[in-house]
Amino acid sequence: MQLIDWIVLLGTLAFIVIYGVYRTRNTQGAQDYIRGGNETRWWTIGLSTMATQASAITFLSTPGQAFHDGMGFVQFYFGLPIAMVVICMFFIPIYRRLNVYTAYEYLESRFDRKTRTLTAVLFLIQRGLAAGLTIFAPAIILSAVLGWNLSGLTVLIGSLVIIYTVAGGTKAVSVTHKQQMAVILTGMFAAFFIILSYLPENINFSNALEIAGASGKMDILDFSFDFENRYTFWSGIIGGSFLALSYFGTDQSQVQRYLSGRSVNESRMGMIMNGMLKVPLQFFILLVGVLVFVFYQFNNAPLNFNPAATETVLNSDYGNQYEDLMLEHDEIQQEKQNLHLQFAENNNFTPENNSTYRENLATLNASENETRQKARKLIDASDKDAESNDKDYVFIHFILNNLPRGLIGLLLAVILSAAMSSTASELNALSSTTSIDLYKRSRKTEMSDEHYVKASKWFTLLWGAIAIAFASFANLFDNLIQLVNIIGSIFYGNVLGIFLLAFFIKIVNSNSVFVAAIITQLIILILYKINVMPYLWLNLVGCILVMALALILELFIKTPEHKIKKNS
Repeated sequence: MQLIDWIVLLGTLAFIVIYGVYRTRNTQGAQDYIRGGNETRWWTIGLSTMATQASAITFLSTPGQAFHDGMGFVQFYFGLPIAMVVICMFFIPIYRRLNVYTAYEYLESRFDRKTRTLTAVLFLIQRGLAAGLTIFAPAIILSAVLGWNLSGLTVLIGSLVIIYTVAGGTKAVSVTHKQQMAVILTGMFAAFFIILSYLPENINFSNALEIAGASGKMDILDFSFDFENRYTFWSGIIGGSFLALSYFGTDQSQVQRYLSGRSVNESRMGMIMNGMLKVPLQFFILLVGVLVFVFYQFNNAPLNFNPAATETVLNSDYGNQYEDLMLEHDEIQQEKQNLHLQFAENNNFTPENNSTYRENLATLNASENETRQKARKLIDASDKDAESNDKDYVFIHFILNNLPRGLIGLLLAVILSAAMSSTASELNALSSTTSIDLYKRSRKTEMSDEHYVKASKWFTLLWGAIAIAFASFANLFDNLIQLVNIIGSIFYGNVLGIFLLAFFIKIVNSNSVFVAAIITQLIILILYKINVMPYLWLNLVGCILVMALALILELFIKTPEHKIKKNS
């Protein structure tokens, strides 16, 4: 990195932190601190909702996902627009009518205190884990760039987020999200056009898509019912709908975004904006990853994108074997480059020649994948703690080694801005839930508004410390973005089922729901452990299971009638 990159990176991050503290310096009372004073406009709600979901993991892992597996991951988001419509029709009006601070307050008015507490605790567990991951992801980047200690970087990044989140609460999170989304979109569009400019002169955007398609990277839709395939049209529409409905409808980190709206209509418009733009945004991020793949069809790519893993194996007893694989990999890449250039120079290929090109490319791709697999095995053999899975390193490798001065700093600012935006929302939601649903309900005497604001600030600090601690001990999974979604899928279906019972099935009462929720959570954990289905389907199974069990238990468990109150 050059001086200009440091100026862009540090200047962007400093501006976001200072701006967030300055704009919320006069925040007073729980209404301001937790619900942003109910002053947020719809476009801010929409951008804040997108920024909350678009963590650093999105910009680290999604391009790497596309590089290795293609565009099919976009199917994961197909159910999101459906979920937005349902949330606008049912969830938002109910929350606003009851004037709640958190989503879980409603569950006490509908069921009882223990059901509210259980659901809040499930949220705190899964979102607390996710908050650690959103800090851990960018720490990996800066660790690779600067060579600094990973734990020290984790503490530094987490502390930056804690500063303005503690200072301004929900309002600070919302006002900084607009600036963060501006940085994110500017950086990703810049990367998109830079990659196109780096391709050979006779390779235009259409040619690039043809080359990617020849390697199966443009296979977007999969209508199969194969449970071995994680991402299909049906898992996205069905499982994705339930995941999005749970996340945006019951997760306090998202509910808090639209609870701060000026009115029901403002909240609804913000969520519709999110529903309209989220799928195209994810498609675009995946497309950037596909273009990175095309770029490396004409430029040498490393055998493994993780530099630390490469250094580890080269300095081990397996170094000579790994060097042989590197030479073999370079030869395969050279053959692929010649094949692609020949294809690009002859744009009027006949179908027969096009078929020959794809067959030859498939053979070379198979050889390359085999070489990469052998390399991973050598890395694992050289050090069991070395990370041989390099999906999350693909995009950062491209940024650091190929982008011009200034733009490197901007793209790093994109990733760190995304980390700050999502982490701030999570800490804000974790502290609000802890303060309102656990701390306030446990007190026998009512305290002042200022007391609960102070408590929320201390809980923000506490959850920030917990997230930093978890991040310090986290390791890379198969893919970070998958890990975040897996954690959510384990808990979200159960929580969504509880809310749907509360909204629509009035014959079910508190004890039945409470017992059903505990049984369901145990069953979902077992199903995930034995790996009987792709994780997206856990959302559907969890939701249906808790509702079915509650209805069955209602026949045997008698609960005193619990009338719905206007306020908890």
